[in-house]
Amino acid sequence: MKKRIATIFTIAALVISANGCKDKAKEANTKEAETVATAEASSEKYTANIAESTIEWKGFKPTGTHNGTINIENGVFNVTDGKINSGTFLIDMKSIKVADIPKEDEYNGKLTGHLKSADFFDVEKHPSSAFEITGISEVDGKTMLSGNLTLKDAKNNVTFPVTVSNTDGALILTSETFTIDRSKWNVKYGSKSFFDDLGDKFINDDIELKITVKATKS
Repeated sequence: MKKRIATIFTIAALVISANGCKDKAKEANTKEAETVATAEASSEKYTANIAESTIEWKGFKPTGTHNGTINIENGVFNVTDGKINSGTFLIDMKSIKVADIPKEDEYNGKLTGHLKSADFFDVEKHPSSAFEITGISEVDGKTMLSGNLTLKDAKNNVTFPVTVSNTDGALILTSETFTIDRSKWNVKYGSKSFFDDLGDKFINDDIELKITVKATKS
């Protein structure tokens, strides 16, 4: 009977994991860091509105998911003829929040603290992350944004689809939901990319992200 129950739980965990994989967004094209784009002489400067900008995140494990937000610390876009040609924004890693667990729940604080610890993003040593634009292109009717993403002590270039609107001095950049492989930024805790004895206690390497940055002409 015990073996049967154990088998049922194992199958359930695998089903949850498989369904989670199906629901995950496409991974951003990731490669070595590239040369950062520079502002054109005729560029207009747009400064990020921090209160209206955010990054939504979701993490996956065999038994379910967690999600939350991270704040944008500051940011600047350089725009020519209504189109972004360069820019950068900093990410406030100290602001990591967990949204799927009530704030008053003790586990909310424990999970938030764990994400900020050296096991994950080591916020004490690396309080800010950065995204620096290296290029923008049109592919199959979509706007693709490329940039160097720095997390902890690693930097990689990622490319993902975005929508950009620019009306009356208000610019809004919104990414499609995409994933990054945290192991490429040396975020090792619970990763099967680094440890082979985790059994079903692993945490998926994929982190799902959606970026929204609102900016106004400086």
